[in-house]
Amino acid sequence: MRNLNRRTFIKGTAAGAVALSCSPRGWSAKTDLDSVRTEIEKRHDEAVRRLQEWIRQPSIAAENRGVTEGCDLTIRLLREAGFDHATRVPTDGQPGILAMLDAGAPRTAGLYFMYDVKQVDPAEWSSPPWEAALVNKPGLGKVVIGRGSVNQKGPQAVLLAALHAIRGASRKIPVNLVLVAEGEEEIGSPHFPQIVGRPEVQAALSRCGGIFMPAASQGLDGIVTINLGAKGIVELELTASGELWGRGPRKDIHSSNKARVDSPAWHLIQALNTLVSPDGNDPAIEGFADKARALSAAEKAMVEEGARRMDEGQAKKLLGVDHWVHEAGWTEALERLVSRPTVNIEGLVGGYTGPGGKTILPHKASAKLDLRLAAMGISRRG
Repeated sequence: MRNLNRRTFIKGTAAGAVALSCSPRGWSAKTDLDSVRTEIEKRHDEAVRRLQEWIRQPSIAAENRGVTEGCDLTIRLLREAGFDHATRVPTDGQPGILAMLDAGAPRTAGLYFMYDVKQVDPAEWSSPPWEAALVNKPGLGKVVIGRGSVNQKGPQAVLLAALHAIRGASRKIPVNLVLVAEGEEEIGSPHFPQIVGRPEVQAALSRCGGIFMPAASQGLDGIVTINLGAKGIVELELTASGELWGRGPRKDIHSSNKARVDSPAWHLIQALNTLVSPDGNDPAIEGFADKARALSAAEKAMVEEGARRMDEGQAKKLLGVDHWVHEAGWTEALERLVSRPTVNIEGLVGGYTGPGGKTILPHKASAKLDLRLAAMGISRRG
C-alpha cells in the first residue's frame, strides 16, 4: 500500500460512497430498517447525552489542551459502540486511533474521525462552548450548542448512535469497519502520515473499498447532503515587521512619521494583494491552481441534481450572504464550492484595535491564511 497523507486518505470517500451504495445482502430493507428506526427513537436521549459528554471534553491541539483525555474518551465511545478493537496510535505529536469492527461481512469500509476541535473565544458564544447546553432556537427547535457540535463530534456521534441502534435491534451492520482517527486535524494534520503509515494501519486500510467521513451538511429546510470528498488545506501566518523587513519602525511610533517611514502594515496588505485577483475571489499565486482538474460529466450531473434538490435561499440564509462571487448562479456556486482552490484570510491584525483611535504607525502586522486545494490531475510521478 502506498504512503498516505490525510488528503489522499480522504479522497477515498467517493469510491467508498459508490462501493457501499448497493443494498446490503442479508437485510430485508423495510423490516430491518423499521426495527432500527424504533431503536433510534428509543435511544434518542442517550445519544444526546453521549454527544454532550464528548463536547464537554475540550481537545484543542493548538493549545495542547485536553487532547490526551479526548483521545481516551473517543476510544471509550468507539468500544461502547461495538468496535472490538480500538487502540491508541502513537506519533511525534498527538496520538491517533485505530479501531476495527468485524461484522463478518464480505466488504469493509474505512472511516475517518477527528477528536480535536478549534480554539474558542467565549465572547463569541451565546451559550458557554463547553457546557453543551440544550437550547431552544427559533425556527430550529431544541439544539445542542457547544464547540464540536458541528465540527466534528456531532456528525461522528450520529454515526455512533446508528451503530448503537443497529446493535440494539439485534442486527449486524452490512460491512466491516476500519476507523482511523487523529487529534491534530485543526492544526493541519502534521502527523497523520505517521498514523496511516504504520504497518498495522496500512494492513487494515488495504481491506477497505472506500472511506467515509461523517460530515455536518443539513440545511435549514432539513435536507441532508453527503459529501463525496474534501479539499486539502494549508494554514499559515504572514508577518511584516520593521525589524525583520529592515524598513519601517522597530516599535510603534507616532503616525505623523508615515511621511518619512515605511509602514509594515501597508507592506503586508500589498503582499496579500498579490495572492488573489483584484476582487479577492480567485487565486493569483503562480501555479497554485493550474493542476486543479475540471469536474467530470458525472460530477457535474451530481452537482446539478444537488442544485435542483437544495434551496438556494436557505443556503444563503444559513451563511448570512446575499450574493455569490462573480454573481454566480446556484449551480455555478455549488460547482465552485466543490472544485475550485481558494486563498482565504482568516484573520488580519496590526496596530491598535481598541475603542476610538490611536495615532500610531504600527511596527508589525500579521495575517492568518488558509489555502484550500481542490482535486488535482497529478500523475503517479507528479
